[in-house]
Amino acid sequence: MSKSWQIYALHILDVCAKIERIQARGDITQDEVLFDAMLRNLQTLSEATQMLPDSLKSAFSNVPWREVSGFRNILVHNYLGDIDSMTVLLVVKNHLPPLIDSVRAMLASDGHQFN
Repeated sequence: MSKSWQIYALHILDVCAKIERIQARGDITQDEVLFDAMLRNLQTLSEATQMLPDSLKSAFSNVPWREVSGFRNILVHNYLGDIDSMTVLLVVKNHLPPLIDSVRAMLASDGHQFN
C-alpha cells in the first residue's frame, strides 16, 4: 500500500460530505445530474474503503464493509444504467451514518483531531 490508510479515511469523510451537499441540492430521484454525481461519489467511497486495514474494519462490525466495497462493482459494471435511485437513497440513509462514525473513530484512535 503506497499511501497510508488515513488518507483514504479522510477521503471517505470528504466524499460523505459531498454526498450530503448533493442531497441538499435536490432530489436524486428527479434529477439525473445529481443522481450521476451521487453514483460517482459512492463509487470512489467504495474504492477508498477497500484501502482501510482489515484489522481496523473488524473493530467496526456495525458497517457491512464487504457490501460497501462490493457496491463499487455494482456501480461500475452497471452498463445499462438500471440502478434504482430509491435503493441508492436507502444505502446512503442506512449505511453512511455508521460508516462516518466508524471512520471518524478509526482516525480518532490514531490521534486525528476533528473540528
